[in-house]
Amino acid sequence: MRSFLVTARTAALATALTAMVAIAPASASASTSAPVSASGARELPAVTARAETPPLHDDEAGGNADADDPAIWRNAADPGRSLVIATAKEGGLRVYDLDARPVQSIPAPPPAAPDDAPGRFNNVDLVNGLRLPSGRADLAVTTDRGHDRLRVYRIERSRSGGPLTDITDPAAPAVFSANQDEINDQRTAYGLATWTDRATGRSYALVSRRERTSVALLELTATTGGKVTYRKIRTLDLPDSFRLPNGTSWTPCAEPGALPQVEGMVVDPASGMLYAGQEDVGIWRMRADLTGAPKLVDTVREYGVPATYDEPSDECVPGADPGFGGTRLASDVEGLTLLTEPDGDGYVLASSQGDNTFAAYDRELADHNEYEAGFRVTASSASLDGSEECDGAAVLNAPLGRKYPNGLLVVQDGHDTPADTGRDATGFKFVDLGHVMSAIDD
Repeated sequence: MRSFLVTARTAALATALTAMVAIAPASASASTSAPVSASGARELPAVTARAETPPLHDDEAGGNADADDPAIWRNAADPGRSLVIATAKEGGLRVYDLDARPVQSIPAPPPAAPDDAPGRFNNVDLVNGLRLPSGRADLAVTTDRGHDRLRVYRIERSRSGGPLTDITDPAAPAVFSANQDEINDQRTAYGLATWTDRATGRSYALVSRRERTSVALLELTATTGGKVTYRKIRTLDLPDSFRLPNGTSWTPCAEPGALPQVEGMVVDPASGMLYAGQEDVGIWRMRADLTGAPKLVDTVREYGVPATYDEPSDECVPGADPGFGGTRLASDVEGLTLLTEPDGDGYVLASSQGDNTFAAYDRELADHNEYEAGFRVTASSASLDGSEECDGAAVLNAPLGRKYPNGLLVVQDGHDTPADTGRDATGFKFVDLGHVMSAIDD
């Protein structure tokens, strides 16, 4: 049994549990690995993007916009007019149509005071049909890392002025911080996954903490004035050090004071399980209500590799690989998303940022979330490149009009390479899900 930490427990017990954690990723490593090219990269099927969003630039001229995480909202009344809602960090939110054209841009909130951290939207997810005083509504929820809060937007496709309206309760509390000084330290709300409990109909947000191993469960509730707030139910801390098969202890390398954080997360509503990517460790599975013991589904190849932080380069210098890591993921584990199928089958998709690939795991618990396949998103033309160093991903297996009758996969691209402007650029690629399914099934 793999141990876990809950913040309500004492520090002594937490220390003891951490020391007891023994991860044996042999099951993930035992599968036959994919062929490897002369360059050392895994040979996987390639799919190409059909469209891309205009590039975002993380500089003053570009509004400090940096693409990060997408979500796909399906317009049930007119699927061809569905939307992709995506975070741009200090650039706020961007809303795109299915041609990847901008529909709306929402700025991140300003700093609380001139010397405080500005708003910074990190991850986004959707809640369908939350009950408000005016009726049920679809919502986009995002983590505002700059203010350590959630921001909530109502989605109304035909609303004049843009489909998103901010309905965040102004009194909504900080998620992790006790005061503004702690908020300014930016160990704040980071990754995000929303979840509606099918048994109770209550909706929740699971929020990870930057540079910490914490994941918090928040219940989303409506106020009498039609705004949305939240309350914390519980918090769980994943391990930050691990007992290796050779009896030694390993802690992932990071800059001083930082712990191995979680960002990419997704909930499978059928099983009530949360899948969380601890970036330098691997993918965890745990109950979405944060009770019970988390289990490692797979680990990154760098798992167990000793490394030393080098301050001048701001990088970790690795030592000899003891061979305890997995074979499917290269650090960092980033965007996680759920690909469902009508018969109940499907996959948990994960971005393997370190080698620019995506891994698909069986969503069935009876099959132990075994690895099924992998793929890449590559260039489709000289002007439409693929996805590199992908941060976030979203998939929807449902018809979206004539443009995407087989569904849609949206992935972040950390390097919009064809643009020769001398400015770093990021964006999002739109991929026909039918092509992805063919790649997975081959």
